[in-house]
Amino acid sequence: MKFSFWFSGVLLLGLTTVVAAESSAPTHLPNLFPFPNATGMLKTFNATGKLDLTGPFFQSLGTNGRSCASCHQPGDAWSVSAEHVAERFERSHGLDPIFRNNDGSNCDHSINTSTVEGRREAYSLLRTRGLFRVALAVPTDAEFNVVSVTNPYGCTETSTLSMYRRPLPSTNLRFLSTVMWDGRESSPQTGTQSITFATNPTDLLADLAHQSVDATLGHAQASTPPTAEQQKKIVDFEMSLTTAQAIDFRAGALDSHGASGGPLPLTSQPFYIGINDPLGLNPFNTPFTPVVFTLFTDRWAHNSGREHEREHGDRRASILRGQTLFNSRTINITEVGGLNDATSTPLIKGTCGTCHDTFNVGNHSIVAPLNIGIADVSNPLGTDYLPVIKLRNKATGAEVTTTDPGRAMITGKWADIGKFKGPILRGLEARAPYFHNGSAATLKEAVEFYNIRFSMGLTHQEITDLAAFLSAL
Repeated sequence: MKFSFWFSGVLLLGLTTVVAAESSAPTHLPNLFPFPNATGMLKTFNATGKLDLTGPFFQSLGTNGRSCASCHQPGDAWSVSAEHVAERFERSHGLDPIFRNNDGSNCDHSINTSTVEGRREAYSLLRTRGLFRVALAVPTDAEFNVVSVTNPYGCTETSTLSMYRRPLPSTNLRFLSTVMWDGRESSPQTGTQSITFATNPTDLLADLAHQSVDATLGHAQASTPPTAEQQKKIVDFEMSLTTAQAIDFRAGALDSHGASGGPLPLTSQPFYIGINDPLGLNPFNTPFTPVVFTLFTDRWAHNSGREHEREHGDRRASILRGQTLFNSRTINITEVGGLNDATSTPLIKGTCGTCHDTFNVGNHSIVAPLNIGIADVSNPLGTDYLPVIKLRNKATGAEVTTTDPGRAMITGKWADIGKFKGPILRGLEARAPYFHNGSAATLKEAVEFYNIRFSMGLTHQEITDLAAFLSAL
């Protein structure tokens, strides 16, 4: 049943994006259409009603057959899961529009895509980790030089660096404090706007419109940018979407028994830039609280006598324990670029909410790119599938190796190497793998990264509970 639900959704989307000209192609999905994943079902609420599959978001506006929906699938929480990308490869023999050399292949030169096996090798990172190649020129005023690039796939140029990143979801966007992992669509360096309390949401809407142009010209290889009307329709569509896990196969409906999971409660979730900032940047001077998530209540800890209700109760209790851990477990935060150095505090006694502070959403409520070590070559999850880039500080001669310079490729600042934004945490189960580079294959691996990185001392049960909670978001 899980496969049939998922396949029906992908089939509908595929028909719309590939053969939209045919009269038999579906034009809409019902609102709150359920898409199954490993632990439950994801749903999207569209503020305008049923999900219109005919607008420019689903149209091929470029020259390579791609649309926005090629890389932002509703069943994958409006991103793409590596599992489903792999299935698309097998069904299409690597000819689906997502498989294009401009950014879908590991490198864009010295590759062979004339055969299925050639395409399988060329698109291996996209197939296995859902990674796209992001090629960015080193800023002319960068505080560093690129000493060397060791890339197992080629693309060893040092003036333009090839990095590999996951596509972020195109839903729940009203909660964003910056657009893109490195913030390049919310940066004066790229002609876009920083998102602030005073200018939001006008700034966000302008940044998303700019991003729609860049995506169409870049990902879709369009010869002309989308029109102003098309840009507005894309942004309006994205802003109308609210997505979350709605059902857990073992816990039941995530809005049952007093809980407020699923997308509908999220539509009325209060938000403004800085709403729960831990560094005192709340515009109303409201104190920070580590109690970021309040979706699941104590009533979920109850186990009844009947077997199926007892199983529901066990799973609900695990999800609730995970929420409590997220809100209250002390973390000794050290050596986080953008936090410890910015506050001149070598040790911060924090919680998950110190960095994931937006209420019931979990991203940064302000612009706060951080380096927690995801791009480090020493990432405990392993990064041997990524390039190794050596950088040298022009002023001091200091050197650092990284798999992705992150924010520094936009600002040119040495201090920004390895910094990325924290993403929205809703709909996580549907869009594995995790982190910007897909280094965590599962939510348990993501939790284990934090456990190792910050010496949290989590038990096996606590890791299980935190992963169960994250899967229910």
